[in-house]
Amino acid sequence: MKAIILAGGRGNRLKPITDYVPKSLVPIKNIPIIEWQIKYLKKFGISEVIICSGYKTEMIEDYLKNRKLGIKITFSIENKPLGTGGAIKKAGNKIKEKSFLVINGDIITNIDLKQLLKKENSIASIQLKSKFGILQTDQDKIIKFDEKKEIPDIWMNAGIYYLNKEIIKDLPNIGDIEKTVFPNFAKKEKLFTIKFKNIKWFSIDSFKDMEECSSVIEKIIK
Repeated sequence: MKAIILAGGRGNRLKPITDYVPKSLVPIKNIPIIEWQIKYLKKFGISEVIICSGYKTEMIEDYLKNRKLGIKITFSIENKPLGTGGAIKKAGNKIKEKSFLVINGDIITNIDLKQLLKKENSIASIQLKSKFGILQTDQDKIIKFDEKKEIPDIWMNAGIYYLNKEIIKDLPNIGDIEKTVFPNFAKKEKLFTIKFKNIKWFSIDSFKDMEECSSVIEKIIK
């Protein structure tokens, strides 16, 4: 099976690092995000990754060609930003299999992909976690602190998709899959989710995310 890594973004929220390197090469524990992702995908039997890239593509290519990661790596290069939908559509030309995985290029997680692969056209979802400390109160008295607590029964898109190749024909040439195809499929009851509880999940969007992920990443991806 093949997996698409959406790594074309500029990563403006991680400036000034991303003025010099693409976001996918931002290091977590001295290893770039994209290498952690490839190791993660390989663990679940992915035979090839297609990297959708645009910004500073040459740097990503130069880095990966010198790494022996035991997996085939190809590129789908965007001359201009295509959005997630356009990027998947362009990369889809390289896919012959009837289904494939997609992962956003800034996600670090230990989600069990074997569970996601049970249902095509599925989005991995996780319970929303508060970014702030939660206070439990009794009238005006604080009785307990909960740091970054998961909020029950509120589910968020984890940025990992298992898609049937038939979806490619519905994708826009330019635009995001999350704003175009997914809402339409949801209305037609053709879109599903696999829910994951009590997992580690990071979207690397800030220096704080980098710091928090660094402290646990070697336990997440072994």
